[in-house]
Amino acid sequence: MKQIARAPVYAIGPLVRKGEAGDKSEFIRWLDGKPKESVVYVSFGSGGTISAQQTIELAWGLELSNQRFIWVVRPPIEDDTSASFLDRFLDRTRETGFVVPMWAPQEEILSHHSIGGFVCHCGWNSSLESIVNGVPIIAWPLYAEQRMNATMLAKSLVIAVQPRVMPDDYVVRRDEIAKMVRRVMVEGVAIKTRVNELKASGNKALKEGGSSYSALSQVIKKLVT
Repeated sequence: MKQIARAPVYAIGPLVRKGEAGDKSEFIRWLDGKPKESVVYVSFGSGGTISAQQTIELAWGLELSNQRFIWVVRPPIEDDTSASFLDRFLDRTRETGFVVPMWAPQEEILSHHSIGGFVCHCGWNSSLESIVNGVPIIAWPLYAEQRMNATMLAKSLVIAVQPRVMPDDYVVRRDEIAKMVRRVMVEGVAIKTRVNELKASGNKALKEGGSSYSALSQVIKKLVT
């Protein structure tokens, strides 16, 4: 019978990489002019893509929500039939939205005072970045462990809302997207309170005397003795 290795476990974190200060990009300057917690950030990570049909539904949902947004758009997973629609969408939402192609400095955006919600694929790095910045989540898992993370964020931690269907199996319709965005941005007092409690708890853990600080100190002590 195989023996189970017994080893100490050290709970260290939450740790996220902070963005480096530099010249302000165009969209950060755009965020600077927006009220506190008035913008929803939409990004599916560096490798996350959705279908052309889902891209169109997401665009409609953001527009119907009547909320400001910043959206990192990547090419759809199949031939792009949404390009002409997105051009018209950009014209209609020029005053309320900002679209960034392919990639954006996520931690810098999430830490901005104007961000009040995050449409997130629920990768663990993105989830942690959202929590440490006190930003509630609209959970949109795409693959791998993201479904499990999304369920934990919504059901256990209660800092996220979820669509009724899993986005990687079905198309999430515009009305539901608009409803989720409004739940977080307009009606989400409880969820915002909860995520700020977790933010404060994480900050406390990292400070001298906190649980993470103490655990890391133990690791360093073992390494040097």
